[in-house]
Amino acid sequence: MDYESLRHAADSWGLLYLVLLFLAAVGFAFRPGGRQAADEAANIPLKED
Repeated sequence: MDYESLRHAADSWGLLYLVLLFLAAVGFAFRPGGRQAADEAANIPLKED
């Protein structure tokens, strides 16, 4: 494979990979039950043992 074909693959498939990764992260953040887990994680520094 030469540089041009590798670059073309990275431009197309790399972009698709990053878009799918972003959508998975957004889906994970907005999943049902995610708010409670996020609130608990946000309060960890404020807990006193």
